[in-house]
Amino acid sequence: MYPVLKTDLKKIKENVSIIAKRCGEKNIDIMCVTKVFCADPKVAQAVLDGGATMLADSRVKNLMKLKDLNAKKVLIRIPMLSEVEEVVKYADLSFNSELKTIKAIDAEAKKAGKVHDILLMVDLGDLREGVLPKDVDATVEEILKLDNINLYGLGVNLTCYGGIIPSTTNLGELVEIATAIEKKFNIKLQMVSGGNSSSYYLVENGQIPTGITNLRPGEAYVLGRETAYGHPIEGLHSDCFTLEGQIVELKEKDSLPKGEIGMDAFGNVPSFEDKGKMLRAIVAVGQQDARPGDLVPRDEKTDILGASSDHLIVDITHSDKEYQVGDILSFSVDYGSLLMLATSEYVTKVSE
Repeated sequence: MYPVLKTDLKKIKENVSIIAKRCGEKNIDIMCVTKVFCADPKVAQAVLDGGATMLADSRVKNLMKLKDLNAKKVLIRIPMLSEVEEVVKYADLSFNSELKTIKAIDAEAKKAGKVHDILLMVDLGDLREGVLPKDVDATVEEILKLDNINLYGLGVNLTCYGGIIPSTTNLGELVEIATAIEKKFNIKLQMVSGGNSSSYYLVENGQIPTGITNLRPGEAYVLGRETAYGHPIEGLHSDCFTLEGQIVELKEKDSLPKGEIGMDAFGNVPSFEDKGKMLRAIVAVGQQDARPGDLVPRDEKTDILGASSDHLIVDITHSDKEYQVGDILSFSVDYGSLLMLATSEYVTKVSE
C-alpha cells in the first residue's frame, strides 16, 4: 500500500560506520538517535552493525521496540514522573536534570533490584534541559547519596531550542565541569556527552575538545549532514530514505484557482503564480503525512505546488517521463517530514 517510506539499510550502515570511525579517531563513541525513524528495529540493527555502541530515543515506547537488540538503550528526553517504572524497565541509561525525578527513579530501581545509570544534563546556554553550571556540585552531591542511581556522566544539548552552536568554548566548559566533579567527589565519570549532530562539525575540523567522550548523532547519519550549519558530511549518503507516492489524478488545469481566494484547509491564505496551463499530478500523500516543503521530487523536472491534508499537487508539465495514473513519484525527505512519515500509521515502511 502506498505511500511507502523506503529505507536503504546498506547506506544507513555505511553512514554510521564513517561517523563511528571519524569519532573513534578522537576517542569518542557514538550513541545513535533512533527517534526519526520511530526506532524501527531493522534500521536500528543496521545502526549497530555500522559501529554505534548505544541506541538512544526520546520515547520509552520506542525503546520497547529495541529491547531485543544487543545494545545499551538510552532515554534522551527528561523522564516524566508518570513513566518512571517504564524508564527503569526499558532504559539502561536516562538523561536527567530534576532531583525529584532522579529520586523517584532511585526508588523504582530499588524495587526492581537494579542500579539505574543517569546522565546529568548541564545547561550551557541553549536553555532547554539541564542544571545550571552553578548548581552542578550541589546536584551531584545529592545524587551520590542514592543507592540505586549511578552517575554515569554529564551531557549537554545545544542547537535544538536556542540554536546555540557547539563550540570549543561551551564544550570545553562541559569538560572542565566534569573534571572538577571527578576531582571534588573522587569519582570517575564514564561519559561526557558533547551533544548531537550539531557538534559533529568539530570532529571534522579537529576542534572537538579533548575530554568529550560521546556524541549523539541522528540527522548526521540519517541524512548525511551536520546540523550546526546544515552542511553535507563528506562521504555520507543523503538518500537513505525515500518517499514513494502514487498518482491518483493526472489532468491539465489552470495554474490560478478561479474565484475569490480565502483560507485553505490549514487557515492560511495561499497565493499563486500564473504559469498558464500545466499538467498536474495529484499524489495520495498529504500534510497529515509530511510537510510538502520538506519533500524534494527525485524527478528534477517536476515541482511541488502545494498540499492539502491528503493530496500532494505536483507540476509535471516539463518532465521527460510520460506519467500515468497509478504511476509512482519518488521524493527525498527532510528531517521533519521523515519524523512525520515514520510516525504515521498511514505510511507503509519498507527496509531493504
